[in-house]
Amino acid sequence: MDKHRCGWCIGDTLYESYHDNEWGVPVKDDAKLFEFLILETFQAGLSWITILRKRDNFRKAFDAFDYEKIASYDQAKIDSLLQDTGIVRNKLKINATVSNAKAFMEVQKEFGSFSAYIWGFVDGKPIKNSLKHYKDAPANTPLSDAISKDLKKRGFKFVGSTVVYAHMQATGMVNDHETNCFRYHEV
Repeated sequence: MDKHRCGWCIGDTLYESYHDNEWGVPVKDDAKLFEFLILETFQAGLSWITILRKRDNFRKAFDAFDYEKIASYDQAKIDSLLQDTGIVRNKLKINATVSNAKAFMEVQKEFGSFSAYIWGFVDGKPIKNSLKHYKDAPANTPLSDAISKDLKKRGFKFVGSTVVYAHMQATGMVNDHETNCFRYHEV
């Protein structure tokens, strides 16, 4: 018998695998949080499946999302990324990735880790919503508004409230699995 999944991932094996294994699982590792933050910023204005399909290419292009390396990218590296057909070649988003890596490390210095900073907004525990249907999930919330505002104040770019809320969902800060989804009680 098939397990019930959230409706947004049905019909695409990559989406289903992502849903079953990653989406909504609490992430406390800084490297993984950075990866999701960068992928979410590239997703702005695009579909998540587009980014998922290019995820391995992003990983290669951006040195496995090593924020210390990314923070030191020079113009030659940025120019090479703009020619990389395997990723989303958006100059503003690529430049934002470099500045976000620098801002990320500043947050680490201040809070000890990015995880301590970001999870501090939810007292270290996921918010568990009760959605009957994935379309009932908000695009943003007052909390994602507040996090977005704070990130922007710290120099982050492409971190609007909708991007932040998607990041919260992906990294398990909020559980937006449908209540009848097999993952709802697992994450």
